[in-house]
Amino acid sequence: MTTIFNPKGIPLLAETDVLVIGAGSAGCIAAIAAAGQNQFSVMLVERYGFPGGTSTQMLDTFYGFFTPGTNPRKIVGGLPDRVVNELDKTNDIFLRPNTYGAGTGVNYNPERLKLVWDQLITEAGINYLLHTSLVDVIQEEPERISCIFWNKSGFRKVIARRVIDASGDADFCALAGHPFELAGENEPAQSLTTTFRMCNVYQEKFEKAGGNKMMKERMAEAFENKTHLLPRKEGSAHEMCQSGCISTVAVKVSDLSALKMDELTKAEIEGRKQSFEYERFFRDKVPGYEASKIIGLSNQIGVRETRRVYGEHRLTKEECLSGQIPETSVLLCGAPIEDHRKGKDGQDETYWEYIPGSGIYGVPYGTIVPAGSKNTWVVGRCFSATHDAHASCRSMAQTMSMGQAAGLAAIQSLKNDCDAKNINIAMLRDDILKLGQILEVPEREADTSRNGWKNN
Repeated sequence: MTTIFNPKGIPLLAETDVLVIGAGSAGCIAAIAAAGQNQFSVMLVERYGFPGGTSTQMLDTFYGFFTPGTNPRKIVGGLPDRVVNELDKTNDIFLRPNTYGAGTGVNYNPERLKLVWDQLITEAGINYLLHTSLVDVIQEEPERISCIFWNKSGFRKVIARRVIDASGDADFCALAGHPFELAGENEPAQSLTTTFRMCNVYQEKFEKAGGNKMMKERMAEAFENKTHLLPRKEGSAHEMCQSGCISTVAVKVSDLSALKMDELTKAEIEGRKQSFEYERFFRDKVPGYEASKIIGLSNQIGVRETRRVYGEHRLTKEECLSGQIPETSVLLCGAPIEDHRKGKDGQDETYWEYIPGSGIYGVPYGTIVPAGSKNTWVVGRCFSATHDAHASCRSMAQTMSMGQAAGLAAIQSLKNDCDAKNINIAMLRDDILKLGQILEVPEREADTSRNGWKNN
């Protein structure tokens, strides 16, 4: 553990029972789940000026609620349902059909989602702080972890009894000395993606000209003929809640680390460059896009993986493909392995591998507990998994479910005065089920036909 401060010289900002670092979708749900027990104090700290992480910075679709294929099952519930239901109240969602093999997606208005996250957090009575970045961790006593933050007020200290690392990059775990694997050490790290949104798209004209099939063909032609300098032969562009607007996952930036600032800077520049090359392609080659313009880029380039913590259990590709649901599971996943990587020919591509059998597997509790942990949990894309398993279990419905389990586990740990690795998993599963989570393969198909949300 590297210490750069004398904690005694830094003003105390707060003492809290549960500290959640990172207000992405996993962190927000973790804090709400912990605060919902109304027994212990909860604090949520975020480095940006708004909550949501990937859900509001880059994307506009929740994947992972439903399994892919012709017989979809809804496999996530509880607090993640509550988020979607709040968006549905203002007609800010619709269900996107099964595209690119990922299953039915819940498309939402990311700007409205920022407000929904704010409301759910404040209604829960959480001590909530934005524009605040973690810079160091000091373990002074067994149940007193000093986290040093910086914001416009200067350096401040938060003392916590329990910590949930939802930073995305496992920043807390790295500073606290928990072991992790760095993406790219054993297999190529997944690529980075700047998402962008466009207005003035005439969807009816686009569909009449052949829709997505036509777009993919023309993208491949542009790539092969080098009429437009695209990084790949295919990418997605889909309708948004806002009429006449589309959102994309098309840009791909490889071989640069999001943990090295010089490389991350290069990635941001390259992502913007590719985005406007895509704009030129859409306007030149895709019917219905002739008058389209980029109206927004993701707040930062999207990062799929950096650090992955070694946990009490490490999810593997073999476990995903086994389709088993162990008794230690705290959430379900049906997402295929979706690995965004550079192919042998140098072209960026996406590798898919689907879950056989029921198409569903269970994720053990130990994947959100750093190895040997007494007072720490890790949720979101830095949870404990191999590269391939991570490529399946990183959808936001699953990371929200991780947060739900971690928040409840932290409260049980405080109530029973036990270590994170030693909590009663059967009791945790009961608490998760009471919130409405799904931990067994549903018997019936989900209703994905309506243009809105239904808690099946």
